[in-house]
Amino acid sequence: MHLNCLQENLAQGLGIVQRAVATRTTLPITQHVLLATDGGRLKFSATNLEVAISTWVGAEILEEGAITIPARLLTDFVNSLERQHVEIKTTSPAKGIELKGEHVQATMNGADASEFPPIPSVDEGISTKVAPKALRAAIHQVVMAAAVEDSRPVLTGVNVELEGTKLVLAAADGFRLAVHTTELLEPVSEKVSLIVPARTLLEVERLIDGDDPIDIVVTPQRSQVLLRLKNVEIVSQLIQGTFPNYSQLIPQEHSTRAIVSLGELQRATRTASIFAKDGSGIVRIEVTPGSGGAPGKLTVSSRAEELGDNTGDIAAEVEGGDAKIAFNSRYLTDVLGVLNVEKVALEMTTSSSPGVIRPVGDDHYVHVVMPMFVQW
Repeated sequence: MHLNCLQENLAQGLGIVQRAVATRTTLPITQHVLLATDGGRLKFSATNLEVAISTWVGAEILEEGAITIPARLLTDFVNSLERQHVEIKTTSPAKGIELKGEHVQATMNGADASEFPPIPSVDEGISTKVAPKALRAAIHQVVMAAAVEDSRPVLTGVNVELEGTKLVLAAADGFRLAVHTTELLEPVSEKVSLIVPARTLLEVERLIDGDDPIDIVVTPQRSQVLLRLKNVEIVSQLIQGTFPNYSQLIPQEHSTRAIVSLGELQRATRTASIFAKDGSGIVRIEVTPGSGGAPGKLTVSSRAEELGDNTGDIAAEVEGGDAKIAFNSRYLTDVLGVLNVEKVALEMTTSSSPGVIRPVGDDHYVHVVMPMFVQW
């Protein structure tokens, strides 16, 4: 392999695939990045055996070839360079590369490309397209609700449902549930439900750029999914198992509904969280209807026995009677942080029933949070 490439192109390619490089592994080759010439461009590939990311950058190809190089070493070296042309040439035998810049040169030992795990190619299966902004918004509002611990593997993923022209993403960790519904650009041939690792979707969200539609292809065996962006391909293993029937967890009725300013609720929650850190992370919410034509109010409070307490009132449009509920402050902060509306609705039934948070004027999203049990 022999090529010339701009330093910024090398840095861009390595930056895209670096998150798929394995960190702790019993297979050292997965800590490498695969460099290969492909159709007159330079292709970078990395995999941790759960997800594989490939990207292509422009380069002057003088001789075809492929080799793997330790990803961290190559990335650190390229990022240390100023913008310039870099010549890359495999050594003989092809176990490493020589890099030459304007005033710098280096050699790096690597491994034969044949030792690198094969990157899955997904060409057949159920396919569709989705607008990048729609997918990014769906991932952003759902992925934080996925479980972090592996005690129930299916909950560490995001349930993705494709049916007709509808795309539904849902995540739950046992304490909260986030569901986002959006439209596909092309209908799918049959209904399919799959569980994609949350880590994979975080990478997809990070890499979405531009307005080109994103291809989604699910293998016939339902074992892998491909997401094809402009100059980037992400292939992920799917989590096998059955996702909980989350529709049963969304309350269909409520006795009290309070509509408040999102910004004001965020500020009140942020302030209450300061005290909640030393009070088991509990934030209390009380809703009081207005009387005599006066507006209602929503009160956000928290207290720590040894430090003190905090109370904040927010004007609210209240439907129904008085209501009280307590939430984990982090869960409340997380959901408010992913909303992009002026007003938000909080729906409640009893202090021991789940609370439902919905953006006002946006029917695509619903978030359910389990209550904390406290002494009022």
